[in-house]
Amino acid sequence: MSPTWGDGTRSVRAGEGPAVPGAPLRPSPVFAAPYHLGDLPPRTNGADGYARTEHPTLREFEAAVGELDGGRCVSFATGMAALTAAVLACAGSGDRVVLPSDGYYTTRLLAAEELARFGIDVQYVSTPDIGAFAAGGGLDGVRMVLLETPSNPQLDVCDIAAVARAATAAGALVAVDNTTATPLGQRPLELGADLTVGSDTKALTGHSDVLLGHVSVTDDDLFDRVKGFRDRTGSTPGPFEAWLGHRSMSTLDLRLARQAQNAAAVAELLASSPAVSGVRWPWRPEDPSYALASRQMLRAGGVVSAELADEEAVRRLLAASRLWIAATSFGGVHSTIDRRAQWGGDAVAPGFVRLSCGIEDTADLVADLSVALAALDGA
Repeated sequence: MSPTWGDGTRSVRAGEGPAVPGAPLRPSPVFAAPYHLGDLPPRTNGADGYARTEHPTLREFEAAVGELDGGRCVSFATGMAALTAAVLACAGSGDRVVLPSDGYYTTRLLAAEELARFGIDVQYVSTPDIGAFAAGGGLDGVRMVLLETPSNPQLDVCDIAAVARAATAAGALVAVDNTTATPLGQRPLELGADLTVGSDTKALTGHSDVLLGHVSVTDDDLFDRVKGFRDRTGSTPGPFEAWLGHRSMSTLDLRLARQAQNAAAVAELLASSPAVSGVRWPWRPEDPSYALASRQMLRAGGVVSAELADEEAVRRLLAASRLWIAATSFGGVHSTIDRRAQWGGDAVAPGFVRLSCGIEDTADLVADLSVALAALDGA
């Protein structure tokens, strides 16, 4: 794929080989589990043997995502399966890993409930503090540091390149959860990260109808370790999910553009409402992460966070809205509001919400949310 092509072209054409006359533009999913071996030993001359370890539909999806990430991709059944593999393929008993204290709460559950059982020592550092922690020698003796930037749900940003330089000096690996940014919004591997991880359930596929995840790397040995972990633990995605993901990511550029446009308008509307405080969107000039996000990231995203008075205020806002629906996850074509405290994993106030802007018309979303906010203002 040409490095000069734009995001729209790359989203559509990533992973494609030369056109074959008479063949479909994109191959249909292959649903086989075992394959004919004939008189060939398994894994000879590129022949597939068993779908848990080799599968043509997965390779097509992985080639597409890998091209966008700038590395070699291994696909997984879910984002958490991908993140688990990224950590456990690289760290073992007695190793120390640094995780974001303000990142996705299931990552912290993984550490508390599973990593501890394997004798992995976990230290938590917040996204705003990880830069100073790394620069001050905090990564000495660390096997891996996981960054999540922008963080979920509070949307803080850290300097990937600076942490990567400190990690390299300390002999530590850097993994970046790039779910919020997507490969079009940020390329951690180009910034010095060793692994980039994504929950492709969210914006990459963007239609709220598939569970997928991936890990991309540039080092061949690291690729073999991550793929080996997936193959041995059985967290391979199904072919239809991989095919859906490949199909859906073709519109990533278009969806991100509309979502960012909507997020810019929604962030300003929320900031103007007396019923709302703590509005966060890293591309708003007033945001504390604005300068770093503008320098490090390639484009804006569609997720906004804010705080209402309490749980009841969130309930009233949703009841007064016709377009904003209550749902978790983010990055889909529908606009949603998720009250994060209801899940019990994030240290946020009861009225803290994560708004995922979909691809509806900007004017309609703003008008609908304005009505819902006015109901709060008059309460």
